[in-house]
Amino acid sequence: MKNIKLIILGFILAFAAGCGGSDGGTPIVNPPAPPPVGGIGRTGIAMGPISTFGSVVVNGVRYDTSSAVFTVNGLSGSQDDLSVGQVITVSGTIDDNGIDGDADEVNFDDNVKGPIQSIDLALSQIVVLGQTVLINSETSFDDSISPASIDGIRISDIVEVSGLVDAAGRITATRIELKPAGTEFEVLGIVSGHDMANFLFNINNLVVDYNGATLDNFSGGQISDGDLVEAKGMSLNIDGELDARRVELKNAIPDVADGVHVEIQGFITRFASAQDFDITGLPVTTTASTVYEGGIEGDLALNIKVEVEGDVNSSGVLVATKVDIRRAKAVRATANVDSVNAAANSLVMLGISVSVDALTRLEDKSSADVRPLTLAEINAGDYVEVRGSEFPAGSGDILATILERDDADAEAILQGFVETISDPSFTILGVTIQTGAGTIFRDVNDAVISSTDFFNQLAPNTLVKAKGTESSATVITADEVEFELEF
Repeated sequence: MKNIKLIILGFILAFAAGCGGSDGGTPIVNPPAPPPVGGIGRTGIAMGPISTFGSVVVNGVRYDTSSAVFTVNGLSGSQDDLSVGQVITVSGTIDDNGIDGDADEVNFDDNVKGPIQSIDLALSQIVVLGQTVLINSETSFDDSISPASIDGIRISDIVEVSGLVDAAGRITATRIELKPAGTEFEVLGIVSGHDMANFLFNINNLVVDYNGATLDNFSGGQISDGDLVEAKGMSLNIDGELDARRVELKNAIPDVADGVHVEIQGFITRFASAQDFDITGLPVTTTASTVYEGGIEGDLALNIKVEVEGDVNSSGVLVATKVDIRRAKAVRATANVDSVNAAANSLVMLGISVSVDALTRLEDKSSADVRPLTLAEINAGDYVEVRGSEFPAGSGDILATILERDDADAEAILQGFVETISDPSFTILGVTIQTGAGTIFRDVNDAVISSTDFFNQLAPNTLVKAKGTESSATVITADEVEFELEF
């Protein structure tokens, strides 16, 4: 039980996806131990964003949660407290088929919760309590944020961010939610610049004042540079420092039990070679038998996003049987559904075939609020947004990373790489984007430019977003077209 608890805690801290100290409510006491290795499945740990519910799906595995203990931000919770896109830790067993499991413990904690201090639209990033938060096509936004993008949030909004942390301490957000005034601030990260005499330390660009704070789990009651901590407080002082009421030491490197099966999604935070790297502090090695998806061994490097599966050896190293390289997903489409083939896990919109798989994140943002959302719940005429990539390459089809249903709207949006150009039109994924006298043209900085300047810069494989109306099955009459940067 000790080893299982340590791996859960280590993963939670690095990803901010696990249990912290209790601040009230119902504390977690003596949760059930995971079953032993063997039997019909293997003892397992999964770390990653929630794809959908109906139990809970993480990294393509559906875990039965009927007997699970839930911890949400350090307190006793339930599955209803969780949302698609939040990074969680699941411990229990994984069946030999690799697609089903039984959860004993499900843990969630956010990376940072507090006011937005700055917004950079060009770089698609925000700063929250001194933490840089990157926003991309894989970021899910709560219904309270409209539009569901960086354009829907404002400086001073209090937000909760869940995501994956890279080697520089930046958080790539997988979900962002608005929180009400009076919400307690919290941040998780590495201590630097510790000033013991004045009770101060830094977490990235945030100064934490812990004078008077309760310190949890610190040996000898001392904070040190390099410690991974979670700091909580209700406000910032006049100097912009977090007035911490509690600081808790977290384990950076888990003590992993020999034989435990691990499926972990995150960024490579240390890279010595393709056979020796860390994912969020967990050491990984590959072998000649390791299978690569989404890329090759030579693509591995610092800050590359991967999902790794394998068993932990007696030295606490994850021996990877599979490494899935997760590249950026730049394609987006928002429109009415033409047809659905739930049995084939696909639908058609704008004449484009869209497929979903076990890793697709599905969420219903419409007034129907179906949970869990599946393709069987979607009908022709429903208004949906998909984000993903063209797959297979050159096919004109989309493999969805995210699929969201929303209430009806007349606006059609398509973002992708330009295929052909015939001024005043061009094509993306086989869809003709027709511009005209009423079309607004923008550069990558959102500045308005002329039609001539736009088409002079336009070239095949340029990333462009078009907004307008669907004038026929494969034509969008554009109100606005804009060059985009690929994040």
